[in-house]
Amino acid sequence: MIEVRELTKRYGSTTAVDALTFTVRPGLVTGFLGPNGSGKSTTLRMVLGLHTPTSGSVTVGGRPFVDRPRGLRHVGALLDAGDMHGGRTARAHLAVLARGNRIPLARVDEVLEEVGLAGAARRRIAGYSLGMRQRLGIAGALLGDPPVLLFDEPLNGLDPEGVKWVRGLFRRLAAEGRTVFVSSHLMTEMEHTADELVVIGRGELIAAESLSEFAARGARLSVTVGTPDASALTPLLLAEGAEVARDGGLLTVTGLSAARIGRLALEHRVLLDQLTTRTASLEEAFMELTADSVEYLAGDAR
Repeated sequence: MIEVRELTKRYGSTTAVDALTFTVRPGLVTGFLGPNGSGKSTTLRMVLGLHTPTSGSVTVGGRPFVDRPRGLRHVGALLDAGDMHGGRTARAHLAVLARGNRIPLARVDEVLEEVGLAGAARRRIAGYSLGMRQRLGIAGALLGDPPVLLFDEPLNGLDPEGVKWVRGLFRRLAAEGRTVFVSSHLMTEMEHTADELVVIGRGELIAAESLSEFAARGARLSVTVGTPDASALTPLLLAEGAEVARDGGLLTVTGLSAARIGRLALEHRVLLDQLTTRTASLEEAFMELTADSVEYLAGDAR
């Protein structure tokens, strides 16, 4: 478990992280979301003791990570897939990590096999693609078989097969009771992978809740209505306070439930061909709830 309490990081007059409080629980995949510059990477580095908080605290399994010897046995992390010595082979890179954390060298071959790099284990990292480097970074995170795993943008550079593999890996790790914390800007993947979300903007907490709860309170639900008599139904909906947009033969209605629309149509003998509730996507909810936290907007003249 990762517990963050009033975590703050300032650089001079700039506050990168502002009094963050949240918990990342074991047995779940928790997505860590926020616009560029929101403080996600700074937060992850404070979890790992790479940055010292200005105030507040963060513990992993009840203790600060820096207090744990042989850290890879407790927390596995991928922060930057490019932060590797290009002159080493993949196997040599992992062997160095294993020796420094007193992990049996046999484990190196096991994780290389698990991430699909066994055949490229003796190639120099400089010749690896970004996707291969991501797989190697994930292998490093798994090396100590830790109970807590952190990943910062682990899907960058992966092909569709690799993305599918990572999605399954995170699910399996969580099912084993591990704490899995994943920072990503790929909303579609988080929608398919995460159980819970921590969302921040400009260093401040916006939400810490289940994915479904976040999506539900973000954008309003809408109902798609198909009717051959839209001209009769529309004023009835407007009179109830709904917003109605027409697209061909379909109406998109916000502000009224499908049940209420159905009752109105029945009461006034309006035929309906379709009545479908559309839930907000994670991306729509994210864009709405973080709109005030985006540092740079396209077309912003400032």
